This record gives sequence, C-alpha cells and structure tokens, in this order.
Amino acid sequence: MAPIAYLTTVEFGAGALSTLPDQLTAVGMTRPLVVSDRGLAATGLVQRIQTLCPPGAPVFLDVPPNPTEAASRAALAVYQAHRCDGLCAVGGGSPIDLAKCVALLASHSGPLESYAAIYGGISRITGTIAPVIAIPTTAGTGSEVGRAALITLEDGRKLGFISPHLIPRRAVCDPELTIGLPPFLTAATGLDALSHCLETFLSPRFNPPAEAIALDGAGRVWRNIDAAYANGGDVPARTEMLMGALEGGLTFQKGLGAVHALSHALGGLTEPSLHHGTLNAILLPPVLRFNAGYVGDKMKRLNAAMDLPADADLAAEIEALNQRLKIPKGLRTLGVPSEKLPWVIERALEDHSHATNPRPATREDYARLLAEVMV
Repeated sequence: MAPIAYLTTVEFGAGALSTLPDQLTAVGMTRPLVVSDRGLAATGLVQRIQTLCPPGAPVFLDVPPNPTEAASRAALAVYQAHRCDGLCAVGGGSPIDLAKCVALLASHSGPLESYAAIYGGISRITGTIAPVIAIPTTAGTGSEVGRAALITLEDGRKLGFISPHLIPRRAVCDPELTIGLPPFLTAATGLDALSHCLETFLSPRFNPPAEAIALDGAGRVWRNIDAAYANGGDVPARTEMLMGALEGGLTFQKGLGAVHALSHALGGLTEPSLHHGTLNAILLPPVLRFNAGYVGDKMKRLNAAMDLPADADLAAEIEALNQRLKIPKGLRTLGVPSEKLPWVIERALEDHSHATNPRPATREDYARLLAEVMV
C-alpha cells in the first residue's frame, strides 16, 4: 500500500480502505454524503464505509446504471438536508460520476446543462466545488482520477462535464474491494479500462506523458484480464487491473475518440439501458480498423506494450478477447432498435470525444460503424 501523488492523491494497495478516516481529515470533510448503489449495500460494503466515516453519515443509494440529472438532484436534496460538506463515492463509474455532479450542483448555480463541455462549461466550473473522495469497486472507468462526469439530462442527452476541479480530492484504490466481482462485470469493466488506454493513446493531441501512461495501462489490463475473469479471487491480477484502470483515467486529458462518442450516445437511450463498458468492447474492433491508417506507428507500439507480435491485428485480437470473455456480439443482441440509430449518430457527432478521434468521422462513417455492430 502506497500513496501516489499525480493529478490527485491516490492511496493504492490491498487494505487501503482502512485509510479512509485519514483521507476525510486530509480534505477537511466532517459530514460526508456516502453515494453508492443498492447492490453494494446488500454486500455490507456501504455499512463498512459508514463505520469509517463520522457518526451519522447519510447515504444515497438510488444511482441508476447511467447516472442522470434527476438522480443527481435527488442526491443533492439529501446532501443539503444533512448539511454535508463533501461526498464519499463508493462503486463503479456511476456512483462516482453522480457524486461529482452533486458536488458541482451544490456549489454552482444555474442550469446543469450550462456546465457541459460542449457548451463551453469547462471554464465555468470553479474551485469552489465540494470535495469528493472516490473508492472504486471495479477496475474500469478510471473516474476516481478522471476530470469528467457523464450525466444524462432529462431529454436523453448524455453530456460530459469536464474540469480539473471535478477530479476527486482523494482516491482510495483497494484491489480487495474488487475481489468476487462477477465474471461479466470483470470483463465489461476491464474492457472499458482497455478502451480508455487505447483511445487516449491514439488521440492526435500532443501529450507524450499521457501516451506513456496509456501504454503501460494497456499492457497491464491485457496481461491480466483473462486471469481476473477466470478467478475472481486472484489478488495479483485484480491489483494489476485496478492500476490499469487508474492509468486509463489519468490519460483522459489527451481525449478519447469515436468508440466513446458512440457509446456515450448509446448510453443516453432510455430503453434499453446499456452498460458502458460492454458498448466500448463491442465498438472497439470496428473503430480500430477505421482509424488504422491514420495513427502512424502507434498500432505497433500498442502491440509491443501488450506483448503481441509487431504485425498483430489488434482489432482481431480484441474480437478474440471479447469472444473469450463472452461479451455480447452486437447491439441488436442488446436490444438496440435500428430506428434509434439516427438519434444516436446525431448525439455522437455532438459528443466531446468526437473531436479527438484520429480520423475525422462523418455522419456516414458513424452509420457504417454502427451497421457493423448491429448483430
């Protein structure tokens, strides 16, 4: 167990959860709102977190799989009723992103939409934001060190709220909290982490430090995801997966790409409710093929970092991984109707990740990419 100071302070390692009282003290939080979900509450973890918090810490558990503005405002009401001074988010990306949104709403007035990145909201988010401590229980989103929150508004738009002030003040990353994660969630969240490392590395923005972190993260996830999937109690594999996910989150400053532009848009659908990591896994192979001729030698550099032959077809390797991990074949399998695709495409074109895809994508390109995965 060791602290890592980079963008924020991370306490990483088996048993790190025991440091939570120290983290609360470090950020001056005396009345935290614990944000989690009912599944984790049923395991007893939320109650365990409460015992590490000051007495009487309130809890909010009604976090949807894709966090919404409505749920954020419901949590804000609890936050204000108990006069909280910060949030402790426990779970995957959904509770952490929702906690970030509550922290924003608690300290910033006006419509939530006005703080979205695509509407110039980055500069409107200030350092007055309430503090957040993030405790991830999946190795996936990297939201515990990320500067973004993805929130679905009332009209179905899934927007990115981005600011260095949204990075949690502390992250407590304890691989023991990921032990026993079901195989499907291990696979879907792990492929989410891999997609972050791949897309940020391939982004055309100039940021060599982020690229180095992305390469290391991609290698860690690739070498350990099969073992973590096969054995939920494999602590070394779980530790490597958690670090790979964290590294994916550290690279978000470089920007993502078409995988996320499309998965964010699909995640805005009311029906069916779609898992973000599963969408990224399905979309990765066709998007990698779409971008292949526009990234210089980066595919070879990824292959080297992931211990693959220099001439390996990375898209094909990921398709084989998806098959091994029993990822659904495509969007139709998940219940996505064809008539929703034009709506999805319009929102993908407006998504903040669209601009940093290495190959400029048109409406027609997105239509072709979606057609490939409509199986």
